[in-house]
Amino acid sequence: MRSPLAIFSKNVGIDLGTANSLVYLAGRGIVINEPSIAAINAKTNQVLAIGEEAKKMIGRTPQHINVVRPLVNGVISDFEMAQEMLRHFLRKLGGTKIFYNFQKAVIGVPSNLTEVERKSVEDAIVGAGVSKAYIIEEPIAAAMGARLPIEEPAANMIIDIGGGTTEVAIISMGGTVTSKSLKIAGDKLNDDILRFIRDEFKLAIGEPTAEELKIHIGSALPTNEKMEMAVRGRDLATGLPREALVRDTHIRAAIVKSLKSIVEAVKEVIEISPPELAGDILKRGMHMCGGGSLLKGMDALLARELGVAANLVDDPLTCVARGTGIAVENLPKYQLILDNPLRPRDIKI
Repeated sequence: MRSPLAIFSKNVGIDLGTANSLVYLAGRGIVINEPSIAAINAKTNQVLAIGEEAKKMIGRTPQHINVVRPLVNGVISDFEMAQEMLRHFLRKLGGTKIFYNFQKAVIGVPSNLTEVERKSVEDAIVGAGVSKAYIIEEPIAAAMGARLPIEEPAANMIIDIGGGTTEVAIISMGGTVTSKSLKIAGDKLNDDILRFIRDEFKLAIGEPTAEELKIHIGSALPTNEKMEMAVRGRDLATGLPREALVRDTHIRAAIVKSLKSIVEAVKEVIEISPPELAGDILKRGMHMCGGGSLLKGMDALLARELGVAANLVDDPLTCVARGTGIAVENLPKYQLILDNPLRPRDIKI
């Protein structure tokens, strides 16, 4: 008689993002897509919630409960919590009836990580219960997820505006030709809005409210329709709750400096690229992905400033995760793209 607990050997692709973590299970696709947030009881060191449940607690917890982000700007800032979060996501894949034995994992990381930072990502994955971890740079994973022909001798320009970092890269013949990683992305825009509302309206708001403003009335360029949204927060003068009406012009004024930095980074990458590849970019355009690329008018802003067409890829939020999934399902084919390539004995397994 078979045991009710079936054990299966599986490979996973992981997009360990500052804002969201996605897990791609080989053969099934993306099965986990949750915020990279954890809530801990500081008195007992007990993990109370991870992911969506923990996100609901931001700005609403008593003093002894800390809501933390284990990743800052794409780098693991709290190793133990990052490992605990990964362990939770992997455990969630199996449910109660299936126990997965995770053999290999491919993890997307920002392109400018140091060897020590890459090693900490690898160690966190192995510590969470995966036998062997492989690192792939996020721009390459994003290009693979967007189904760009990265093996061809032609320029594939990818702009990945995530939560903690913006990755800009030109990829040709399966490798990165020129790239730049910027610590200005979705979280920085939220912070800009938060500060602007505090300085302009003398109103203290939380990060979730700032993100709501960005999503609902934020835009990179002026729009035909006038948008506004009522926000509630704490009056800095009286300390009492107050409501204020925020317009789209306010949000544009708040984020204009950060958007300019992103445009400059894209410009720099094109400027240092070989002339032949620059010609390809003009012909093929730029490809945008990541949550930040969904900001209204972001593609039009880049196209206007750089004179090159900017295309939003299909399902930009899951692009990197899909790329890690493609890599993990075809490990021997993509071994040269990985940071720590397979040894011959790994391929035989």
